[in-house]
Amino acid sequence: MKNKIMDFDPKSKKYPYTQDTASHYLKYKKLKDIKVDKSYPFINKKKSFLFQNHLLRLILVTFGYLLVKIRLGLRVYGKENIKENKKLLKRGCISISNHIHMWDFMAINYAIDPFDPHVLVWENNVKGDLSWFVNHIGGIPIPENDSSASKVMYKEVKNYLINGGWLHLYAEGSMWELYRYIRPFKTGASQIAYMANKPILPMAFSYRRPGLIRRKIFRQEALLTINIGELIIPDLNHKDKIELTRKCHEEVVKLAGIQNNIYEPIYNNSKKIDY
Repeated sequence: MKNKIMDFDPKSKKYPYTQDTASHYLKYKKLKDIKVDKSYPFINKKKSFLFQNHLLRLILVTFGYLLVKIRLGLRVYGKENIKENKKLLKRGCISISNHIHMWDFMAINYAIDPFDPHVLVWENNVKGDLSWFVNHIGGIPIPENDSSASKVMYKEVKNYLINGGWLHLYAEGSMWELYRYIRPFKTGASQIAYMANKPILPMAFSYRRPGLIRRKIFRQEALLTINIGELIIPDLNHKDKIELTRKCHEEVVKLAGIQNNIYEPIYNNSKKIDY
């Protein structure tokens, strides 16, 4: 099925988007005393953890997929780009997308099923109220202000990918719910792609206008669509993470159906643009 390009902007007024395009507006009342340092199990291989992980995966597949389809009105286009490259993807893959909803990682899981991805997350997400869920759904915290922890994280992520894992990244750096435009990308996905020699699968969330019942009764501002693009293969003979990130950003913008994106492709302390 070909990509279905939609061009609906919810123009939501609910969310206090920050001035910095990569900053988080979500606030946790209390954070657990969990240290994300070089001893943190970024890829947890304990049997008890894996058992709980598989149990949560079963619940996600059974009920979570139904929830995102009904509640978010989720539609997926471009799955043939996964089917046609299944053998290559089984050897390890990095996917990227915009980050526009609290539940959008469940939507990503649904879109790429039966693959079971991990995802890089904000460090506070493994310390907040939903820390157990974030950990067991495959969340890998990005260490803040700890270079030794970052080195360990990158090493474990690289090995995970080399062994056939699937890693999802939100290249914008934070979640802005129902935001239309594609914000500038950080270069982490490109850096990891070069490190592990794995392809990047671009994906994009776009929006559809809800019907009258959803708008008036459920106060729903938008329905979600995922478009899955074609694989981007990093050129190991020409390692340029800026150029690769620029290409990824361009593809996500195209998949989101945006004709004139208002942001630069590469994050450089970028600021929110009012429109």
